[in-house]
Amino acid sequence: MTNERHPRVASPPAKPLLIWDGECDFCRLWIEHWRVITAGYVDYATYQEVDHFPEISRDDFKQAMRFIEPDGEVFSAAEAVYRSLRYGSSKKWLAWSYDHVAGFAAVSELAYKLVARHRKSASAVTRVLWGNDVRPPTYFWARRWFLRAVGLIYLIAFVSLWVQVDGLVGSDGVSPINQFLPAVYERFGARAYSLLPTLCWFNSSNGFLHFLCGGGVVLSLLLISGIAPAVSLTALFAFYLSLTIAGQTFLSFQWDILLLETGFLSIFFAPWRLLPRELMWWPGASGFAKAAADEPSSVTMSRPALFLLKFLLFKLMLMSGVVKLTSGDDCWWNLTALDYHYWSQPLPTVFGWWADKSPEWFKQFSVAFCLVVEIIVPFFIWAPRRPRLLAAGLMIFLQIVIALTGNYCFFNLLTLALCLLLIDDSVVAVWAVPRKLVKKISALRPTGMWLQRSSMFATVALLIVTLPINAWLTFTAFKPDADWPRPIIAVYGHMEPFRIVNGYGLFRVMTKDRDEIVIEGSTDGFDWLPYEFKWKPGDVMRAPGWCAPHQPRLDWQMWFAALGTPRENPWLGGLIIRLLQGSRDVSRLLAKNPFPREPPRYMRALFYRYRFTTLREHRQTGAWWKREELRDYLPAVSLDQIQ
Repeated sequence: MTNERHPRVASPPAKPLLIWDGECDFCRLWIEHWRVITAGYVDYATYQEVDHFPEISRDDFKQAMRFIEPDGEVFSAAEAVYRSLRYGSSKKWLAWSYDHVAGFAAVSELAYKLVARHRKSASAVTRVLWGNDVRPPTYFWARRWFLRAVGLIYLIAFVSLWVQVDGLVGSDGVSPINQFLPAVYERFGARAYSLLPTLCWFNSSNGFLHFLCGGGVVLSLLLISGIAPAVSLTALFAFYLSLTIAGQTFLSFQWDILLLETGFLSIFFAPWRLLPRELMWWPGASGFAKAAADEPSSVTMSRPALFLLKFLLFKLMLMSGVVKLTSGDDCWWNLTALDYHYWSQPLPTVFGWWADKSPEWFKQFSVAFCLVVEIIVPFFIWAPRRPRLLAAGLMIFLQIVIALTGNYCFFNLLTLALCLLLIDDSVVAVWAVPRKLVKKISALRPTGMWLQRSSMFATVALLIVTLPINAWLTFTAFKPDADWPRPIIAVYGHMEPFRIVNGYGLFRVMTKDRDEIVIEGSTDGFDWLPYEFKWKPGDVMRAPGWCAPHQPRLDWQMWFAALGTPRENPWLGGLIIRLLQGSRDVSRLLAKNPFPREPPRYMRALFYRYRFTTLREHRQTGAWWKREELRDYLPAVSLDQIQ
């Protein structure tokens, strides 16, 4: 021994060696974790099977772990652990901090002694939090099914819009894009291209809108099939962003921007490959190596991209909960929000009708449960395996309940897809991949790996740029009136048109009444016939429908129009004009056109107050709704008057 702190052994091992107590269950669990991190660069042995280091007594081995370097230097306790983990690229900072950060070594050794004295308790806590496997989690299964889920949601979004796009923003639609874009350009000049980044600047015809929708369907199917996932996601983002901007107010919903943000981050999470190569996941490296040799990029994964996607889920849930409590709406604090929500939400389902009949105590419990899941549970996204899985289960359950009682198109599916990223491979019996094996396999295809590494660098840059914006967006949920720092708002201003960094928060203020707009037409100004929408409340005898994950966007906008005035909803004028003109594209958005042969001469809109019927009223009349006429929303007008 040459010095008291770091003695040396006369016969050092050829490789770094960490010696531990084979009878310690806590040590046994964490050795497997460290074995993966060091990826074959460090050997591990129990002191019970090591007998060729006479310089270290068995009592010394019993007291603390020993780490022996190939030069014979010996380290003990917490320092031994940190020195061994220095051979893993992700943990080099621990040994550096031990040597250079004041107080780090003292705290580490104190913590080591505390655990060493209470090994059984530490082992029990470990098993409660992690289960029987504490190895670093991998997410190859989650990535595979998450990307397919994103492809499915893109498919739903494109098909849903495709059947409506002519009536919404086509040349004969409610808000024609071929009139909107020239008007924007006339006002802003060349700056309009950066304000509204859409491919429709090249072509805004109905045919091109159909090309974007049809192309999105094809690209979605490619992504679901696993073909060129990164390239498919890039094109999907460009196509859906173009349609989102072309859709104007009809595509301004939170699930549209959530799909764009999710889809954009998924580009950096997806493997860079052309054809799908299904990996043969089974115990042992040989089978995995054979499959991975065909597709080395499949065994690499962008941890920064995974972090950004998890943070998106964290931001989505936390902001959605916090804004409810900071909005000033007392119904969230006194737990009465569900007294209104089921019947006042945009498009209730028949399950929502029945949920509205539940006892008051259950509604209050449901509100409290929602707030806990949205505000407390998201922090467990960053927790060890078992709390993380519990968080995933609670968030998934909440989304299913919301989907049953209300039509929120693909919003719930998107949240469920993000929850898949909390399920690591150990849960589905997929073995973690040793880093050394990955390095060997990666050398087989340098071109593919170059793309993967380039994507990794781009992801890190994206993380550096967007993390301050995401942090501030999350902070604004707690402090809605906080002034934005100038550097952050400057960067955010350039990124906002692309919808890749967004804030969220549905039902910040609960709507406590339900005013519905009923549009009527007349040929003579005396006899009026109502237009019936496909999904929004109209006929009181018609049960609330279930249209999700499809979104009838005109029906949704009618709900928002009822919250304001006709002046605040200029698109409503376009709807009235098209109905007076007898536009077939717009008529196809409706369930019933009372003037199928020739359009009416006059149009008007009336305000009605709608409420769910009670159980007794429903049994007596068969009606699902009851309504009361309030006043005119839009007085009778003719096409000549409007023109």
